[in-house]
Amino acid sequence: MLIWISLIIVPLLFGLYAQMRISSAYGKNLQIPSRGRITGREAAAAVMESAGIHDVEIVEVEGKLSDHFDPVHKRLALSSDNYHGSSLAAVGVSAHEAGHAIQQKVGYSMMKFRQTLVPAAQIASPVAWGVMSFGIVLASLLGAKALGVMILQLGVVALVVIALFQLVTLPVEFDASRRAKLQLVNLGILEQDEMKGVNETLDAAALTYVAAFVATMGNLLYLLMVLSGGSRRND
Repeated sequence: MLIWISLIIVPLLFGLYAQMRISSAYGKNLQIPSRGRITGREAAAAVMESAGIHDVEIVEVEGKLSDHFDPVHKRLALSSDNYHGSSLAAVGVSAHEAGHAIQQKVGYSMMKFRQTLVPAAQIASPVAWGVMSFGIVLASLLGAKALGVMILQLGVVALVVIALFQLVTLPVEFDASRRAKLQLVNLGILEQDEMKGVNETLDAAALTYVAAFVATMGNLLYLLMVLSGGSRRND
């Protein structure tokens, strides 16, 4: 029971805390206007322009914090609040996404590695979810028989793929934020004292990626323990 709490419940609570923190930080800094009144779209365009990027389209998308950079189609998507908004949160998040565009232009190795893992992660995600939802129950009903073990092994492989993808994502996200923060000040988009709001927002966003990785590792270790226990019973 203690192991289950440590590997499943604690990471889950950490994830909830991370979500609460980004919601709080983003919500607060969304209400603080930047002095220059530059919109998120304008900030992203300026950051990319300074890096010599002219072939990335900036588009508006629905949803809250649905912002992302699509390196395949060279499209930078910003949620409505950030596309039109001139708040510290809007400018910070938009510049962060522009940081990903810079990563692609300079050939940032971790971003290229992450892109090669995308197809495998997309396949592994539903498999891992299915095994974690039903696999352990099925395995317990089947005892340590071959089918039960195979189900758990499949879940382990899927979680390893997801964990690797999430691990590589961490430096990609941290680096994009670093590039964004530097450019916002260097280009005069924000003044130094305004960076507190940007740092708070982007640091909180980064924590959600850390929490996701921790949760995946907890699930992976738990499956390995269940699988190990079943194998010992089978001996």
